Amino acid sequence: MSVTAAAAAVTPGRAATGPADGPWLLGVRHHGPGSARAVLAALRAARPAAVLIEGPPEGDALVPLAADPGMRPPVALLAHAVEDPGRASFWPMAAFSPEWVALRWALDHDVPVRFIDLPAAHSLALKEPALKEPVRRPEHAEAEEEEEVTPVVDPIRVLAETAGYDDPERWWEDVVEHRSPTGRADTGETDGGGTPPEGMLPERTPGDALAPFGALAEAMGALREAYGDGGQPRDAVREAYMRIQLRTARREFGDDVAVVCGAWHVPALAARTTLAADRALLKGLPKVKTDLTWVPWTHRRLARQSGYGAGIDSPGWYGHLFEAADRPIERWMTKVAGLLRGEDRFVSTAHVIEAVRLAETLAALRGRPLAGLGETTDAVRAVMCEGSDVPLALVRDRLVVGESLGEVPDTAPAVPLQRDLARSQRTLRLKPEASERELDLDLRKETDAARSRLLHRLRLLDVGWGDPVAGRGSTGTFRESWRLRWEPELHVRVAEAGVWGTTVLTAATAKAASQAVAARALADVTALAEHCLLAELPDALPVVMRALADRAALDADVGHLADALPALARSLRYGDVRSTDTAALAEVAAGLAERICVGLPPACTGLDPDGAEALRGQVEAVHGAIGLLDTGAEPGPGLRERWGAVLHKLAARDAVAGIIRGRAARLLLDEGRLAEDEAARLMGLALSPGTAPADAAAWIEGFVGGASGGGMLLVHDERLLGLVDAWLTGVPADLFTDVLPLLRRTFSAYEPGVRRTLGELVRRGPASEGTRRDDGAPATGGFGPGLDPARAAAVEPVLRLLLGRPPEPVEAAV
Repeated sequence: MSVTAAAAAVTPGRAATGPADGPWLLGVRHHGPGSARAVLAALRAARPAAVLIEGPPEGDALVPLAADPGMRPPVALLAHAVEDPGRASFWPMAAFSPEWVALRWALDHDVPVRFIDLPAAHSLALKEPALKEPVRRPEHAEAEEEEEVTPVVDPIRVLAETAGYDDPERWWEDVVEHRSPTGRADTGETDGGGTPPEGMLPERTPGDALAPFGALAEAMGALREAYGDGGQPRDAVREAYMRIQLRTARREFGDDVAVVCGAWHVPALAARTTLAADRALLKGLPKVKTDLTWVPWTHRRLARQSGYGAGIDSPGWYGHLFEAADRPIERWMTKVAGLLRGEDRFVSTAHVIEAVRLAETLAALRGRPLAGLGETTDAVRAVMCEGSDVPLALVRDRLVVGESLGEVPDTAPAVPLQRDLARSQRTLRLKPEASERELDLDLRKETDAARSRLLHRLRLLDVGWGDPVAGRGSTGTFRESWRLRWEPELHVRVAEAGVWGTTVLTAATAKAASQAVAARALADVTALAEHCLLAELPDALPVVMRALADRAALDADVGHLADALPALARSLRYGDVRSTDTAALAEVAAGLAERICVGLPPACTGLDPDGAEALRGQVEAVHGAIGLLDTGAEPGPGLRERWGAVLHKLAARDAVAGIIRGRAARLLLDEGRLAEDEAARLMGLALSPGTAPADAAAWIEGFVGGASGGGMLLVHDERLLGLVDAWLTGVPADLFTDVLPLLRRTFSAYEPGVRRTLGELVRRGPASEGTRRDDGAPATGGFGPGLDPARAAAVEPVLRLLLGRPPEPVEAAV
């Protein structure tokens, strides 16, 4: 049979019948509502004595849980190696997956059901690189054999292209999804579960219900003849095991057996082979001890774009087609309208009506039996989105792909750590959700503080359920903001973390202590100390503190000390909020600060540009850390004064890199430790004709670079702007291109309004003799000669309102 004939075999309207006698091989697409409806119709018509499903046989013990009221798809069978939980595989099932429909039908009718794919014990062992033995072949044949490797074949795409379709998903919709269990175009009349109620189905013979599977089997047989294993050599091993399981079931139940598997495997299961040949393929397979359980899954992880090999483009759309009781297009447009209205877009009932009409018209023009996803998407774009793809992207993300997260009952097997996490989630009312959401916490509240501790402990265990983000409100230490999103793979992370303990607290404590002993860099230990404080791990903190004291005493690198100090300062700050004893931490932090003050000036000389840039960032970080320490309980006497003296040395020493000298001067100026006249003098020296242009540009970048207010400093102090302008106009033409990248990096970080104002000031020219306009001279546009009390007073009520302070009492008139 040719591939062309194979494509014709599954064309709608083709008269065909399936075998009336079993075993019945029901080849399906793993996640397709049309396949699911056809499987259910075939099972209702054939009434098999047993149902065999493609999946790991170790999952047979978990089958009864599928009937539990607490089980809500999408879900997945998770198998992982006991000794290495990171080696894991998933077998996802959605409500519209044929395997799930067959599973539920068998449970509802008390029919034995079994999984027949290669055991997870073997498939997980085969995933381990160390167990993969390379095929031995002659060296001279290597090139020829590499050229003969069969590419991976997508059978749906091949059949679609053969049938003249450029989109395999559109072809599949036309030949499968738009066909009802009665063989006609699907009108959408269902019981809400994707198929007509059993009593409403017309009387049909098993041959009629099985006809689509017979046609699909013929098509796949032609493809297997043309493409062999389709670039999947391991399929031969899997199919050999499935044939053995099918033989076993036939001996037990006779031929009244239904097999639900991927359509690609049907020709191999129907092939005549000997038991000895199949066993020979399975001989010597590696094996590992495994555990299986049910875990929640998401529609997003069913999508092909997530990297799932058997994924589909539109799980949300397929779920809608399966669940819609009737009129699927009308119901879909109503969903879209509700979503867009929730985003404050104007969508009326008339929009819905016109979108439905347009989708049906497009389907008729394109010769399709019913409007599919392409037609509905085009109609939504034209009618509801006014031709824009921006709101349409939201529809694709929220509805076409979807954000559904399944649920599994508490009785499902789980590692002790997973059970403890689930208890904590219920206690703290932190429900895992597939959609991304932000969570703002007030650490002064006990529940929010407990949520914060849980999320920090999970981060320490590499269970990335939440990531801290900058909050939109207060920046105080009692506020935290998190971005939460639960992914199915996190169940594997939890299983991996189970080696550290049976509860989240004990596991995080054990892992933190282990990391403290193994850490080599001082910054790693200080970051770990910060994590222990945030996660409130009192039993791990002593171990971390001993490691911190040992590393700090032995490390003489100023860069390492500078990297370590900010985390310690933050830890002390958070310790005050969380009522943690941080006396030992404060002593170590004060010691590090003292050593930085002594060793920093010599370390800032003789640096290349990259080293100077790195050290500039460290100087800024240490400056902020000392500011935090200075406001703490016991920072050490005179710490800020000693740090100010260090910055004065850096600003005045010519041997120090220009970018560091400029930044030191700026930090002193911002804190009021450097007079404006002295700052102007330092800038004049740095930009003098005797200074190399590259060094002068580096000084400017350090002084006014970045988004730290340097642009506003130049706007409000025309002396500094005049010095920069005079230096820039004096740079020789042959050297200007050398300093241009530094200047562009400096000024490109400014806000557009700041850059525009600077341009206006430069165009008008600086103040006479480079002085500020404090002498009553005409002001430059938008800036007065001094403080205007009346204008400042007008702003004060608004500031009081924003800060939540009561208005200033008005004095009674005398």
